[in-house]
Amino acid sequence: MITRRCFVLCFAGMLTAMNTKVSLAENRNQRIALWPGRPPGSGGPSGQIVTSKKGAVSNVSSPSLEVFTPDAPNGSAVIIAGGGGYKRIENGKESYPAAKWLTDRGFYAFVLDYRLPVEGWSAGALSPLQDVQRTFRVVRARSKEWKINPDRIGALGFSAGGHLMGLAATRPDFAAYEPVDEVDMQSARPVNAALIYPVITLEKPFDNTSTRRSLVGKNPSPKASRDWSVENHVTQDCPPIFLTQAEDDQISNIANSLIMQRDSETVGVSIEFHSIASGGHGFGMGKRGTPTEHWPLWYEEWLQKQGMMY
Repeated sequence: MITRRCFVLCFAGMLTAMNTKVSLAENRNQRIALWPGRPPGSGGPSGQIVTSKKGAVSNVSSPSLEVFTPDAPNGSAVIIAGGGGYKRIENGKESYPAAKWLTDRGFYAFVLDYRLPVEGWSAGALSPLQDVQRTFRVVRARSKEWKINPDRIGALGFSAGGHLMGLAATRPDFAAYEPVDEVDMQSARPVNAALIYPVITLEKPFDNTSTRRSLVGKNPSPKASRDWSVENHVTQDCPPIFLTQAEDDQISNIANSLIMQRDSETVGVSIEFHSIASGGHGFGMGKRGTPTEHWPLWYEEWLQKQGMMY
């Protein structure tokens, strides 16, 4: 039997969901190609991006950014990379809700559709790293247009997107590609990086992830696993890091965040880690009524401490 209270709550929930979809549709008003022509290297899929019923994208033949514009810009921006094991990008579950959350707080949000190594790119594992480096350079090059402070452009990554943003934070000076235009004179370094239930290491015994298989294959050499593990590139020059992950994560062991915390603290990198008692993997911006619902509040407080919002 449906009570009046249940009807009211359900109707309110429907309105909230509808408003969220409308806001996203209104804000998702610009798509920017990352490269002036074909991206570095050859290969890759053809045709349009394929989007699943749940909003996950694949067949990324032309890497790009979706621009989400806030009603009241605060001068800061965050570039978002969804997860998906480098086989797809979970925009529907992760990137778009994050973009809505950020624009509600005055941030420009940029959702990155990066190349997937499993889709036949000759650059292989370098492909998404090339795209994320180019992304920070493109946003900085156009920062005046959006009235964004180029010193307030942060990163937010989920799962494999956390791995990608971890590489962006730890390897900004690594030449993933040859410069193609003046945009590539800009810095590729995020001023800070939030890594949410991230894959950090591709080394044993925590290497049983789609991220590892997609990037370095089923039977990688120890060197390949080492080179593509984020923790092995942490130096004192890395930007501040925010981490959160559930203790019962069965996809990316919480050891990933603990390893990143340990190695960051060892060299003096500012790092804030929040473990969550339960919540598994893939909880996006948090699930109401579970311990995961609190992490956006911790993130907001951290952004304030970083001078990204007031």
